[in-house]
Amino acid sequence: MGSYVLRRVLQMIPVFFGTTLLIFLMVYTLPGDPVSALFGQKAADPAVVASIKHKYYLDQPIWKQYLHYMGNLFQGDFGTSFTGRPVSDIMADAFPVTIRLALLAFAFEIVFGLCLGLLSGLRRGSVRDTLVLLLTLLVISIPVFVLAYIAQTIFATNLGWVTPTVQDSTDLSQLILPAIVLGSLSLAFVARLTRTSIGENLRADYMRTAVAKGLPRRTIISRHLLRNSLIPVVTFLGTDLGALMGGAIVTEGIFNVQGVGNVLYRAINQKEGPTVVGIVTVLVIVYLVASLLVDLLYAVLDPRIRYA
Repeated sequence: MGSYVLRRVLQMIPVFFGTTLLIFLMVYTLPGDPVSALFGQKAADPAVVASIKHKYYLDQPIWKQYLHYMGNLFQGDFGTSFTGRPVSDIMADAFPVTIRLALLAFAFEIVFGLCLGLLSGLRRGSVRDTLVLLLTLLVISIPVFVLAYIAQTIFATNLGWVTPTVQDSTDLSQLILPAIVLGSLSLAFVARLTRTSIGENLRADYMRTAVAKGLPRRTIISRHLLRNSLIPVVTFLGTDLGALMGGAIVTEGIFNVQGVGNVLYRAINQKEGPTVVGIVTVLVIVYLVASLLVDLLYAVLDPRIRYA
């Protein structure tokens, strides 16, 4: 087990360097001068522009810029934004909000997605199964921004249960509606994946053996059926947590949530390279750690899996 974890951690190293290099190249080799853009329509003093570029290491070849960035990163320095504020401070304000939003959405998709998938998979072909398939297909077919506007119209404008936009991003209760919208698409995939997996395992030999042994239905479902059916679902959920954090740009924009998505959107528009690279680097780390945890969970769900 220990050697397996060590090998997986070692595999993450080239993936981390490769993804950060791609992100860095994409941000800093895009057409347009981010320093000149700071002055807007005003004519920029060439001496001032040169001074700013030197301060941010932008007057160096791109490979030197990357090595300089990675050197600072390993010392815990994510750089400084063009406004003069450390990127780590910007992320310290934004990430807790997005983490709360993503965890709420994650809990929503796990609880309701698994329940819908289980109810549908145990009664394939029934009215309940058909309704779940239609509901999830409807959710998958609707773009997230349309779903967000529908939720705002129904729950804020018509029913008055919530405010149309989030007034205080630190208030967990105000994040519930954005979290439901954010997690709705993943919920549909979890429900369908669970349904399919349960349908396949119901026909497996070990299920017929369990029934023949006269085990209680609750034991068969919880100990044998659900446990084996969750393996593909856990794979999806592990990668989805990172996707929820990175994919919250649209949801956070519509609901005015002051999280990573909002900060990232403004940074891209303002060509704030240090902020964009810093945030995406953290998201890459979240993806890698989530992927490692998923691999480790396989052995818990399926004892037949052994780590060499």
